[in-house]
Amino acid sequence: MDINFELYKVFYHVATSLSFSDASRKLFISQSAVSQSIKTLERKLGQPLFIRSTKKVQLTPAGQLLLKHIEPAIHLIQRAEDQILDTNTLGFGQLNIGASDTICRYFLVPYFQQFRERFPSVPIKVTNATSLGCVGLLEQGKVDLIITNYPNSRINHSYIQKTVAGFSDLFLANPAYFPLEEQEIPLAKLAGYPLLMLERRSATSEFLSQMFLQHQLELIPEVELSSNDLLIDLAQIGLGIAFLPDYCLSGKHNNLCPIKILEPLPKRQIVASANPGVPISEAAKAFLEMLPEL
Repeated sequence: MDINFELYKVFYHVATSLSFSDASRKLFISQSAVSQSIKTLERKLGQPLFIRSTKKVQLTPAGQLLLKHIEPAIHLIQRAEDQILDTNTLGFGQLNIGASDTICRYFLVPYFQQFRERFPSVPIKVTNATSLGCVGLLEQGKVDLIITNYPNSRINHSYIQKTVAGFSDLFLANPAYFPLEEQEIPLAKLAGYPLLMLERRSATSEFLSQMFLQHQLELIPEVELSSNDLLIDLAQIGLGIAFLPDYCLSGKHNNLCPIKILEPLPKRQIVASANPGVPISEAAKAFLEMLPEL
């Protein structure tokens, strides 16, 4: 099927903004030209891609399917253009990484500093998402490299380039509110306490849910948040028992005590991953080499 790439480009901008006028502004063409391009694409594909009304624009099922495939392609083309055209960085382009805010703050900052000192002219772009969400960024071509917690149900094992760290998970509580530090308690008993954990879309939450499921227990958290630092703050004031990776802790949290549980928790890892089907930028290669290998 002979379809001009420009038609797909117009479709992408309309589909992501759900606005013909927004797409026309981004593409610097008239709204009528955008509308005509969409009509041409729909005619060539033989089915409607949008449901149009006076108030809003929606994707049809065919439009949703097309966007799912077009979006990664657009991002990959944009990244290729950036790498080729960025002559000011001697071909290195931009370091484009996806990672959670926790991994960025407690693991990656020293390596960002090392990279900046070695390549001061190379821009560093970090996109924050949960470890599960980072896999989507990689598959959509929005980043070159992701640094995530592992196990991770969404990650293809062929993506993993390097295991860069290992860590343990802890249940932490303020003994002034939960005097459990001298005990070793089973998960079944722990489930009766108010538990503070990351939101369900995170690898850490997924890991804990699997642990409870393996022991035929129902996990009903008291609080679900997107920040480990907030979980620590709430545990410090006695709102519950927080579950989080040990690399989040520092001396300032010395009023929190780990709770020993009867069932051993498997250790986890931090891994660096790239899509083997997509050329990795020179900047990402250099950053990957800086990271340690476990």
